[in-house]
Amino acid sequence: MKLTQALKMAAKSISGNKGRSALTMLGVIIGLAAVIILVSYAQGQNLAMEKYYESMGENKLTVYAYAYNNDVDLAEELSNYCQQISDCVAGITPNEYVWDVNIQYGVQSLGQNNNSYGVSIGGGVYVTDSYNTRPQFYLANDQFGLCNNYTLAKGRELSYMDIKRLNHVCVLGAATADTLFGMVDPVGKEVTVNGLPFTVIGVYAPKGNGTTEYNEEGDNWQEVEMSRMDRIVVFPYTLTRIFNGNQSVSDFTVKAKDSKSAKEAATLIRSFLSGLVDMENGNGYADVYNEGVYREEENEANKLQQYFLGGIAAISLIVGGVGIMNIMLVTVTERTREIGIRKAIGAERGSIITQFLIEAAMICGIGGILGIIVGYLGTLIVGKLAFKIVLIPGVGITVGAFAISVALGIIFGIYPAAKASRLQPVDALRAD
Repeated sequence: MKLTQALKMAAKSISGNKGRSALTMLGVIIGLAAVIILVSYAQGQNLAMEKYYESMGENKLTVYAYAYNNDVDLAEELSNYCQQISDCVAGITPNEYVWDVNIQYGVQSLGQNNNSYGVSIGGGVYVTDSYNTRPQFYLANDQFGLCNNYTLAKGRELSYMDIKRLNHVCVLGAATADTLFGMVDPVGKEVTVNGLPFTVIGVYAPKGNGTTEYNEEGDNWQEVEMSRMDRIVVFPYTLTRIFNGNQSVSDFTVKAKDSKSAKEAATLIRSFLSGLVDMENGNGYADVYNEGVYREEENEANKLQQYFLGGIAAISLIVGGVGIMNIMLVTVTERTREIGIRKAIGAERGSIITQFLIEAAMICGIGGILGIIVGYLGTLIVGKLAFKIVLIPGVGITVGAFAISVALGIIFGIYPAAKASRLQPVDALRAD
């Protein structure tokens, strides 16, 4: 039997049982669409994670160090040492988070304390228990923007002289500036921080979606995290007397030149701190965390999740394949006399097997095409709802999904085809 003839016979058989063929294809369509959507969802998570890490800044090291010996100025010592290893370090800043701070401009204010935090606008207080919307106050130096991947929208960064002279100045995140000032240009304006006057010298460009309010339940966590990063206020780290009871800063962020330099810088800084902080006698603590390592671990976890989701979706494909086998067995039973006639006039087993395999592959192929279309539409919807991006399945996923659907038809069609080819002409012709 010629291939074209087998294809025509398969198409005729499928079109002759439209309802049954459609229901058979439905299992393949659902299974294939599920594979495409779930795998694309996992890839969308990876893209969102990449965006999140890019917003935080590449090649960052987090340094945590404190010493009970007040004669040691860790911030100064660490800054000087990082200048000595400038071949692998691009910048360093204290990154000390401070509590119990309130900032006010006119009747509008932002504040927090150890138990609650919220926004007061026009005298009406709105207190929320959301970590994602509360203001974030940091003590830092002139390299805060560089180390945390912030860019200025207007004004300037903290300067070296601001740090040395303990100037009462601050730089605002985009959302903080929007909440306090609205359409007013904040640069040069005076705000009140814990009852003391401070001058706003700059505003950072937004990292999140640029708005003031963020839906904690509707947004994915990476977008919420980036939005939270716009709710910052940065002060000179030398103002510890005002913000944290004159305690020395212990959190630092170091930006390495590149990923290769990050590992070298982490080793050098860790070695330097071990000689500066007496950890053996319990007189302090110091450690360096390479965020690039956590990023690699996160990527590996995302790959495992992608495989896991794909595996779950593949189960529905197997179910669809079983349905195909079932329908093909029914088809063999219905066409027993036809098979007997063909074998009686000299048809070989190979031609019988080929005919039924082509029919099974055609059913799965058509179902696969429809499944890909449904998968594309589902992926676009998931991308918009979950990540607010246009998410399109990769070419590899699409081609692989179609190949799997056709292979599924062949695999699950082998048994019915083999059963048809083994029928004896005499027995087949006796069938009703």
